Amino acid sequence: MCDTKVLSQVGESVISRCAECRCIFIWHNNFIMSFSTGQFIEFKNFAEELEFTSHSFPFPDGQERIVMRTPVNDLQLTFTTEQWENFHAAMEEAIYMQEVYSLMEGE
Repeated sequence: MCDTKVLSQVGESVISRCAECRCIFIWHNNFIMSFSTGQFIEFKNFAEELEFTSHSFPFPDGQERIVMRTPVNDLQLTFTTEQWENFHAAMEEAIYMQEVYSLMEGE
């Protein structure tokens, strides 16, 4: 695993970046996803297009959660309303911080 620097932490969502390989990691509860910079931006844009109300339903515990499909048909990610909002805020902040670090590193 890379030696990462945290770009953003909002609620249960932590987004970090490896300074060497430039890989971006999303840490959320019990999953970790890794992306190249371009993949991360594509993922963020895809997530922004999903509306909570049209992709959510009540789970057996009675809480409403959005279900986000992944390229692996048998794997979906789920978020409560608060987790979904925090997830988006963390990605937005991570994009901003990545731009700041790029400027500081002279890229």
